[in-house]
Amino acid sequence: MNPTDTAPAPHTPYGTPDAPRVAVRGEAHLEVDPEIARISITISARGTDRRDALTDLTRRNNTALDLIKTYGDTVENLETGALSITPELTKHGRGERIRAYHGRVHVTAELTDFTALGELTTRLADLDLTRVEGPWWALRPDSPTHRQARQQAVREAVQRAREYAEALGTTLAALTELADIGADQPTPAYGYGGPAGGMRSAAYAGAADLAEEAAPLDLEPQRQHVYAQVNARFTLVPPQLTP
Repeated sequence: MNPTDTAPAPHTPYGTPDAPRVAVRGEAHLEVDPEIARISITISARGTDRRDALTDLTRRNNTALDLIKTYGDTVENLETGALSITPELTKHGRGERIRAYHGRVHVTAELTDFTALGELTTRLADLDLTRVEGPWWALRPDSPTHRQARQQAVREAVQRAREYAEALGTTLAALTELADIGADQPTPAYGYGGPAGGMRSAAYAGAADLAEEAAPLDLEPQRQHVYAQVNARFTLVPPQLTP
């Protein structure tokens, strides 16, 4: 047997007269309301004794967590991050001594009820030595909006290819390739605050100056932009190009 008899047919990325190809791009852009909002809470404490500072920080942290947990199922996720106790040094004569200890703990919360979010943000900011940052608005990673955008991009690619075929007086024959734009590139991890999220943030310091029973903040959710792009290649029924 001749080895060339089993050789694969050469690849023809640009098609042939008998199977011409058309390459198109499909795009979609959806603008929707966010599904979740995230806030970051930093709780601080200070004392001249390390243990006193840690005890005070634990008390303040428990107060903040208990407050957040009163909102029940509207809090979808609650996590404690980094905790630190840092000495503050001051010069004393020829040496240094510890003047005070500063404690800090970071907590993040994700909420789905944006009315409760405004109330909780205000109540947290009203706690002593408590800083609130956010909100950051987002969609869930498995939000159906992402699927809708991808499907819309595919439909647009098919429609665009059909229009090219109609301009040639022919029709599509088969799909030969469909790929996400950047499908060969690493996918960034899901998170908050990235450029694609378009998220808004603000900070609310712990509130010695806030009036008692402060009114809940009126927070306006930021609309989320979801993009999808695909490349598609089709073969065409050979058109009749004679005049």
